[in-house]
Amino acid sequence: MFKGLFKNTRDKGNHYEHLAKSFLKKQGLCYVECNYYCPFGEIDLVMKDADCWVFIEVKYRQSKQFGGVLSALSTTKQKRLKRSIYHYLAEQKLHNVPLRVDFIAIEGKDPPNIQWIKSVF
Repeated sequence: MFKGLFKNTRDKGNHYEHLAKSFLKKQGLCYVECNYYCPFGEIDLVMKDADCWVFIEVKYRQSKQFGGVLSALSTTKQKRLKRSIYHYLAEQKLHNVPLRVDFIAIEGKDPPNIQWIKSVF
């Protein structure tokens, strides 16, 4: 269904991460960075909500088949994300800062349904 629309899965991921970033900026969050890579994995978006650091995982699914997008945040992915966040905080020398982990679930298209789940774990 996406043939021709995106060059590859990374291109598709970047598209939906940009969509999530725009959505969250409209909700009042401030963009810090995206696609933070470290030895433990990747953080899709880093934003701030007032003084709270927000680490956001973005997932897209075309349909609800096979559990849909809400089932995409596996225990393994959560563990990798936690380790990546600890790495980010240490690298940025951020100690004792308020933080939370949010999940943006995007499903379907024209227009896609965006669900924002705060403090997912």
